[in-house]
Amino acid sequence: MLWLVASAMMARAEDLHLESIGTRFGIFHDGANAHFYQAEVFVNMDLPLSWSLGADWWLQSRIDAAVGWLGKSGVNAAIGSLGPSLLAGKSGSPLSFELGFSPTLLSRYDFPGKDLGSSLQFTSHAGMNVDLSSRIRLGYRFEHMSNGGFITPNPGLNLNIFAVSYLF
Repeated sequence: MLWLVASAMMARAEDLHLESIGTRFGIFHDGANAHFYQAEVFVNMDLPLSWSLGADWWLQSRIDAAVGWLGKSGVNAAIGSLGPSLLAGKSGSPLSFELGFSPTLLSRYDFPGKDLGSSLQFTSHAGMNVDLSSRIRLGYRFEHMSNGGFITPNPGLNLNIFAVSYLF
């Protein structure tokens, strides 16, 4: 993942291509009637690195940037993330799969009943998308956010995230 970020930084601006913009909404439930909610807007930029995997399968590197809101029990935080992701699919299929990792900043990390330990978090995700048309995509991703154990406590959050995006 670090290699993808470094590649993105070295890429010239004309080598980056706007892939999609959209919105995501997520929920975390810890079993004790305590819910975290997350909402954000995002943009994905294709990087110049892509691979043909044979039999019409492909892999595309990209940068995922997002800004939004994280809240629990009326306590709110701004959230922002920027990091690499990989999108994989098969030509002619509306399905695609993605993996990614993003350093994430929170304006607040101490919530009622849940201290995330630090404003700096790391978010990893795995997901699946379906293109409803050449311009509209629906997606689901499972996200794990934690401070990576650099600071105690490190309880982390596991979120179910749903997305809708416009494809360019």
